[in-house]
Amino acid sequence: MEYLYILLALFAGILMPVQPGINAQLSSLVKNPLLASAISFAFGTIVLLIYCLLARVPWPSWSTIASAPWWIWIGGVLGAFFVTSTIILAPKIGAVTMLALLVLGQMVASLVLDHFGWLGYPLHPISFWRIVGVIFLVIGVFLVQRF
Repeated sequence: MEYLYILLALFAGILMPVQPGINAQLSSLVKNPLLASAISFAFGTIVLLIYCLLARVPWPSWSTIASAPWWIWIGGVLGAFFVTSTIILAPKIGAVTMLALLVLGQMVASLVLDHFGWLGYPLHPISFWRIVGVIFLVIGVFLVQRF
């Protein structure tokens, strides 16, 4: 089963530079990155709702929804910011530089999240080798941007 997760992660990673390229083309068509993000999210929402209905995914009760912490609802806002940012960045800095910087940001944030176990992540203290890995990413971003 672990191999399936690895393949899923690789496939999702393959799609990461594809999505901003597609959305940047949509932005060119509609002449606005925010509108392109809204259209992209709307279409994605419709597809997910149809899937949930067809798969008969059970909906939570209103009391479950009401008992959720306030911050749990900002995931969609963060996703909208991410998608809009990539729509703006992709045509300006290219796929490789954009993804290198995104991965660097993800790694730095992940180090902190893992170290403190925030948001339900398992505890993985910051270590020398983890920091070395992030430094290599910084070097990689520099090399990708420079050459």
